[in-house]
Amino acid sequence: MKIIYDPDSDTLTVILKEGPVKESDEVREGLILDYDAEGELVSLEILDASERIRAPQSVEFQLAK
Repeated sequence: MKIIYDPDSDTLTVILKEGPVKESDEVREGLILDYDAEGELVSLEILDASERIRAPQSVEFQLAK
């Protein structure tokens, strides 16, 4: 998994698996889900990330116990 924040476009992208995107769907305003040819979720994009996320330039990773 890879998380990319682009401050120029203010977009946060979470890539779940590498591969070409076949279809994208904006499921709600500012949230885009990308799917591969098999219909599996490949990535998600959050537009205007700094308005929706407190600190999009930092990530906290935590394992559930």
